[in-house]
Amino acid sequence: MAKDFERMEDSNRSGNPSIHEVSNPARRQWVQALAWMTLIGSCSPALSMGAKKQAKTDTDSRLNFQGLPPSLEDFVQVPPNYSFNVLAAWGEPVGIAGRMPSYKADASHTADEQALQMGMHHDGLVFFPINGSSVHGVVMTNHEYTDEGLLHADGTQNWSAEKVRKSQNALGFSVYEARLGVKGWQMVRPSAFARRITAATPFAIAGPAAGHRLMQTAADSEGLRVLGTLGNCASSMTPWGTYLSGEENWSYYFSAGESPSDHHKRWGLRDKSYYQWEAFDERFDAVKHPNEPNRFGWIVEVDPLDPSSTPVKRTAIGRGAHEGAWVTQTADGRAVVYSGEDARFEYIYKFISRDKIAAGGAAANRELLDHGVLYVARFEADGTGHWLPLVHGQGMLTAVNGFADQGEVLIKARQASDALGATKMDRPEWLTIDKSTGWVYCTLTNNSNRGQGKHPGVDAANPRANNTMGQIIRWKDDNGFAGDRFVWNHLLLAGDPGNERHEAKGNIQGDFFGCPDGLSMGPGGLLWIQTDVHSSQLNQGEFKRIGNNQMLVCDPATGEVKRFLTGPNMCEITGLSFTPDGTTLFINIQHPGESPTDKADPKYPNQYSSWPDHVDDNRPRSATVAIRKKDGGVIGS
Repeated sequence: MAKDFERMEDSNRSGNPSIHEVSNPARRQWVQALAWMTLIGSCSPALSMGAKKQAKTDTDSRLNFQGLPPSLEDFVQVPPNYSFNVLAAWGEPVGIAGRMPSYKADASHTADEQALQMGMHHDGLVFFPINGSSVHGVVMTNHEYTDEGLLHADGTQNWSAEKVRKSQNALGFSVYEARLGVKGWQMVRPSAFARRITAATPFAIAGPAAGHRLMQTAADSEGLRVLGTLGNCASSMTPWGTYLSGEENWSYYFSAGESPSDHHKRWGLRDKSYYQWEAFDERFDAVKHPNEPNRFGWIVEVDPLDPSSTPVKRTAIGRGAHEGAWVTQTADGRAVVYSGEDARFEYIYKFISRDKIAAGGAAANRELLDHGVLYVARFEADGTGHWLPLVHGQGMLTAVNGFADQGEVLIKARQASDALGATKMDRPEWLTIDKSTGWVYCTLTNNSNRGQGKHPGVDAANPRANNTMGQIIRWKDDNGFAGDRFVWNHLLLAGDPGNERHEAKGNIQGDFFGCPDGLSMGPGGLLWIQTDVHSSQLNQGEFKRIGNNQMLVCDPATGEVKRFLTGPNMCEITGLSFTPDGTTLFINIQHPGESPTDKADPKYPNQYSSWPDHVDDNRPRSATVAIRKKDGGVIGS
């Protein structure tokens, strides 16, 4: 999420080892990385900056659809042989029997009604098939943040406890049942699966930080239970059938007073919150309740097929401004979880479970993610890297350095990563895993602070100063995801070759774009890429030719990129989930009509967009879109 207020999220003042800061990280470093890859025989030439692009013809391309031009239209557009329908927009009832309040276009619905309706600003989503079906399943989506100018009829005027409660009820997760019919995909209502999880829903705390003194509060003296989840962004399905999501921009909900502690400052807390919840919900006042922020920033796990289950915060995976978490497994069957922090100069992580994934689904793996080892990545200039263990008692992670035990290491994962000298990245967002090849891909959305003023300079993994455009990096661990070493390179550097500034040109082969965000490995090994250029930059300056945010497809074997979808005005394209047979692709259109300041004017709520309803008096609404090929074939084929 490239929100305007996210420009504040730059709290890493650590002086990590200077070997990461190189004076000329140009083509020389990419050639070095390519040389290493060539030695191990595992790198496609198209996947390094210093490499010669593979020649291709139209008949060679695996991207078998008509690419779209950039768009400035307030509509979703897909290739001619595809169709889509809008599903589950903000304000629609999720389908809880006997409790299905209708959407109200003037935003006059109450906090209690919002707790039964689809939340605001859809982000990550996952389709969970029912009995393996590709036409019937449960969809779970998260809701990243709220725009108070749209959520409330009069915006932030007359701020009140009721408005705070409505905002809290517009966050969290929505779970609903969906089925494919003659009119496309439709919600099934009522449904036994329907559920809303909000910023006030009880969550269990599990893993090494459960019960820790830094997790204990006046309302929860045992440190084992917390109300709600905040800032949820990307999502994924585990091999055992549960939903994982990251708590990303949770720090904006807390106020830390005029003199925040060093700990709170390292986590981005400031004197005032962005959302003013603390005025009517005291637990978001970190001066009065200094441990409450420690209870956010975790990877959360939910079983969407069991509406009676309690959501859990998995502390063994470490605390952060997590975009999300993605799971594969080692050769001997242990879970491997990759994650990143969507914040400037933060880190990429890997967690390996102690135990093997058990047969029997969610019930058999309830504690799997509570035991294991967390690592942070260090990328070297020669195309290799190391996973550094965040284990109490090892290296700098001792009591004398401020880490009393493993729980404190995980609660202070940023500080621990600082101490180990991990590589500061350009906002790691979504990841995806190609389990057939072992490559892990990660979008580094942008970092305009890179190399500016007192901020860290460029390095091999983050090679551009004032990085407005972002890049996609990838790595392959040794020993079948289980090793502590890896090799890496860049799949591509995003940008527009028509830009004057060299750092904004990129090296894309095909349709150009900026600010990669959502990412997923789809059918046939094609990589799906979604973009999130902020509304204050869209169609201006270096982004002038790029158009509205979009979704593209890349063939990793050749580096070819083709534009598949363009979104409505001022939206972000996000969320990626396929049905098991690959014939439906679900995505989310987030914050259509977002203003350049992130705050809509309640008097003119559809000033920038009226999608999806296109009715004069309606507010723009985030919604899920279900995309199908008109001949019923596999998406992208």
